[in-house]
Amino acid sequence: MTSTSNNKFADLAKRLVTGILGAAFTIFVVAYDQWGFFGAFLFLAVMTQLEFYKLIQANGIIPLKTYGTLMGVLIFTLFFLGSSGHIYDTDWFYIILPLTSGVYFIKLYKKDEKKPFTNIAFTFLGIFYVALPISLLSVAAFSMGHYSYQIIIGLFLILWASDTGAYFAGIQFGKRKLFERVSPKKSWEGSVGGAILSMVFALGVSYYFHDLERWQWIVISLIIIVCGTYGDLIESLFKRSMQIKDSGRKLPGHGGFLDRFDGLLLSVPFIVIFLKFCMKY
Repeated sequence: MTSTSNNKFADLAKRLVTGILGAAFTIFVVAYDQWGFFGAFLFLAVMTQLEFYKLIQANGIIPLKTYGTLMGVLIFTLFFLGSSGHIYDTDWFYIILPLTSGVYFIKLYKKDEKKPFTNIAFTFLGIFYVALPISLLSVAAFSMGHYSYQIIIGLFLILWASDTGAYFAGIQFGKRKLFERVSPKKSWEGSVGGAILSMVFALGVSYYFHDLERWQWIVISLIIIVCGTYGDLIESLFKRSMQIKDSGRKLPGHGGFLDRFDGLLLSVPFIVIFLKFCMKY
């Protein structure tokens, strides 16, 4: 019993240390300037996409890992340069189309692959599931017509609050299963705890960050509560289908990059649409 308690304490300590260091680094580089943002999230996109491909390779699927990741790098870079105004000609985005077609040509010359189109499909899934949502963070960062570190930091503070509230409320009060078929450990009590802390942080962020109005921060919080929960469940479904527990071990106490940022991947597209309509009207 004591050994189990010590293990839980050690896991919690690792989780807290990793979370605090990761949050401090993210806040620093994002607040520093737009190139700090670019470097940090390009790194996140690459690491998360490579992790995704590594997971599916364990199940005998053969995606074009390097090519797919380079496509992700290109998409992220184009979104950043386009959103920041470093390139004004949107025709640059068309370069994605022939490069996407290259996946078919490469697989055509790969010998001894029993299911080439399954491998092609998972190559594209890595781009659309991972690289594209992270690329959309650039649209959010420049949605006001200039670089707003407040939007990115505020978004992540709310996201981290939601994850943290759900984690501790689930441990302390979790009884009613949220979606047992997909994720047996997640509970309604945890979701409510995450929602409450997310809202508290949204209100707190609105007092210090004024690039968005209070009601806009609250809407972002609501998006994160709903989409972040579904993102977590979808990643659990993915891991369950691959028969794995954690997506990786690169983040002590958190698993892998997919485990840590699963809620972000589904939330960002909805947040970007919301911000676009806000700035338009």
